[in-house]
Amino acid sequence: MIVVTGATGQLGRLVIKNLLHTEPASSIVALARDPAKAADLSQLGVEVRQADYTQPESLKTALAGADKLLLISSSEVGQRVAHHQAVIDAAIHCGIKLIGYTSILHANTSPLGLVDEHQKTEAMLKASGIPFVVLRNGWYTENYAMAIPTALAHGALMGSAGDGKISSASRADYAAAAAKVMTLPDQAGRVYELAGDAAYTLTEFAADISRQSGKPVRYVNLPQEEYKSALMGFGLPEPVAELISDSDSGAAQGGLFDDQHQLSRLIGRPTTPMAETVAEQLKG
Repeated sequence: MIVVTGATGQLGRLVIKNLLHTEPASSIVALARDPAKAADLSQLGVEVRQADYTQPESLKTALAGADKLLLISSSEVGQRVAHHQAVIDAAIHCGIKLIGYTSILHANTSPLGLVDEHQKTEAMLKASGIPFVVLRNGWYTENYAMAIPTALAHGALMGSAGDGKISSASRADYAAAAAKVMTLPDQAGRVYELAGDAAYTLTEFAADISRQSGKPVRYVNLPQEEYKSALMGFGLPEPVAELISDSDSGAAQGGLFDDQHQLSRLIGRPTTPMAETVAEQLKG
């Protein structure tokens, strides 16, 4: 039995749908804080169990009988360490044989502020005594594609990544990798550095938006604090604006670049080109 946390999130749903290509639905369990939001997964024959990171007993019930657990990192930045520790504790209680964890690219050296909670989670996994495998995911191209409507409206894509190269891949690529790892033998102790096959700068990203939309869009590079203020001006909460601007600053330092091609080797196909994700966003 394979259990997937965060099953109602964008990545979790995609992982489960990938697992269904090779595994019987009866062997997959989806965890959700609100099972009603996972009705589509239930209709596919997947068992949905209620689980809340802040309710340890719910996690023990949710993991009962499982062999493997894919711990998709919590979406609540600042609360991840507590959430992940609760899941790991429940996994110890339930005798889980393998935990897969979605960490961040080059977690041991990354300049991104996001890395702290991932480093602490990897340390907690080591301390747990449970065999584990780490999927260090690079950036999702969708993270930048979300800014396309605003970029088109203003004729400018803002950021603070400078000329930093970004080896992103689509969320679907990372989901395929997670599903593959959870079904392959002998994964304990492995650490995968996962990123897209091709890298680009945000200047090149803006140029591709222009090419595909037929509307002029230029990249405007800002100091991190100015970019953060601009994001808050667009209505983003300060913690989110801080996260995005810090990540761009990390990209400027090479934190989102990787050229090892581990992701494409793992999924057995090239990663999704940036231009394809831009096209999907433009279709709306």
